[in-house]
Amino acid sequence: MIDFSKSLFENAKNGPLVCAHRGVSGADIPCNTLSAFKAALAQGADIIELDVSKSRDGKFYVFHPGMEKAHLGIPMLLSALPSKVISRLHFLNQDNTPTVCEVNTLEEVLTFLKGKCYINIDKFWIDIPGITEIIRKTGVEKQVIVKTDTTEKYLKQVAQFASDFMFMPIVSKKDEVTDRLVSEGVNCIGAEVLFKLESDEVCSDEYIKSMHEKGRIVWVNSIVYNYRAVLSAGHTDNIAVTGEMDRGWGWLIDKKFDIIQTDWCLMLRNYIDERKGK
Repeated sequence: MIDFSKSLFENAKNGPLVCAHRGVSGADIPCNTLSAFKAALAQGADIIELDVSKSRDGKFYVFHPGMEKAHLGIPMLLSALPSKVISRLHFLNQDNTPTVCEVNTLEEVLTFLKGKCYINIDKFWIDIPGITEIIRKTGVEKQVIVKTDTTEKYLKQVAQFASDFMFMPIVSKKDEVTDRLVSEGVNCIGAEVLFKLESDEVCSDEYIKSMHEKGRIVWVNSIVYNYRAVLSAGHTDNIAVTGEMDRGWGWLIDKKFDIIQTDWCLMLRNYIDERKGK
């Protein structure tokens, strides 16, 4: 159970927190919808990850940019469409059949999730000032985790508009920014790490220990969105759910990562709880 009176670091001390990648989807429930987020909460997600797109007329929607053909069956990006058109669209299910699920605005989703879990807003960098405004308007500043890569333009915008938000840079191989960001007054609570090899610095025992000694979180991704894109040295959801949980999720837990982002929320939740019971 998440206690919002405590820090994210404190909440993660008793074992990794579970982040549901785009909610929990499958069958007739598409990802990045209110139904997917409700399913994630029912399956014990501590954090819900969602993606943000921006319409041609500047309205923010919960949708993964570039997935319009796959998830909506349309050839155009949401960024090329006005909000009056987007408001009439419906997601497709896994059989490419229309569902009742609409494309929700970011404001609708944040309002729904208020007080329920931590919220990771992906694609924050598409409009840091604009998305920040919606976060403040809905009053979820204490729940939201935002991330960008280490492009200086993005880091400067975070410092200017959202320095009080929980922020994690996305780093790989080597982390050269978290200490600097903290010294500059950014509420940098840790880092999301991407690594191809078990020998990479950002998954080393030394790096994770040093982050913990500074009270910082280390986030890892067991998701597989493209088998060619290696995010966690092969310790993936695919390995875990096909019979090798210890080699998949177990390795990540033993390394003491604080957050695991997964597409198999309930199975990971149960696995973590079973390990605690040993």
